[in-house]
Amino acid sequence: MHNRFPFFLLMAGAFVLFCCRPVQAQEIRANVSVVAAQVQGVDKKIFTTLQNSIREFLNNRHWANDAFTPAERIECNFLLNITGTAGSDTYKASLTIQATRPVYNSSYVTSLLNIQDNNVLFRYAEFQQLEYSDTRIVGNDPLASNLTAILAYYVNIILGLDYDSFSPRGGDLYFKKALNIVNNAPDGKDISGWKAFEGNRNRYWLQDNLLNAKFLQFHDVMYQYHRDGLDVMYDDVNKGRGVVLNCLNMLYSIHQDIPNSMLMQAFFSAKGGELLKIFSKAMPQEKSRAAELLSQMDVPNAQKYQQMK
Repeated sequence: MHNRFPFFLLMAGAFVLFCCRPVQAQEIRANVSVVAAQVQGVDKKIFTTLQNSIREFLNNRHWANDAFTPAERIECNFLLNITGTAGSDTYKASLTIQATRPVYNSSYVTSLLNIQDNNVLFRYAEFQQLEYSDTRIVGNDPLASNLTAILAYYVNIILGLDYDSFSPRGGDLYFKKALNIVNNAPDGKDISGWKAFEGNRNRYWLQDNLLNAKFLQFHDVMYQYHRDGLDVMYDDVNKGRGVVLNCLNMLYSIHQDIPNSMLMQAFFSAKGGELLKIFSKAMPQEKSRAAELLSQMDVPNAQKYQQMK
């Protein structure tokens, strides 16, 4: 049983207590949508088949080493937006990934990841089986294996962030798995998103930041923000808010050393709206400090944060 179990035992209550043994389940409960409104001249049934295949690929595999109960499965959404074709059975797409985590003693769920990947190129024929291996590229066609590599990469990022939120630096194993996928990623003409030189906002840089020693404090933030911040707010909202403010101070120290990083961008994409709500009812001094920090770290939304004052 993995290290979130005591938390979920409290949440699930009688459901777990009356079971004579935990029911093992896959780790991911993914809602999958494939949209292809921009694609012309292709039988749209293929995209329904692809959607079902991705859903089975994500939900029916064991991705973690620990056993999860049904109540522990991580809720997430994968939206694959097909934007065009690039040859026979070959498609260009963007992928939006969202994942959430429940907050203790409440019906509220907090966002762990909310990110869009615009570098998705893959080959798929109707009823083609989606194949993947942790240790090697399956098959001789890099375009055919690129989609499953991308999906597996984001599953491991989600698992790592989830584990980080429940135990101190608990996600390292899954961030290293994501690194392994990057190192063994399909390589071919027009395949992008896996290399450092392809820009500073891609799959390479997200896993690099998550494993970079310069971002070690980020993992402390993930734990404290969720377990000592959000999870205690039901009993003591002021105490929980104070922890979250301290987390912003910790993030700011990272920002000063490494401004505009991919990891910080991903964090505020997931948490920006939540942070506005957390500090909207704070005492003036806390609200002012939060607005100051957030405006500097999340510049695109600086005006929203300043309005908190």
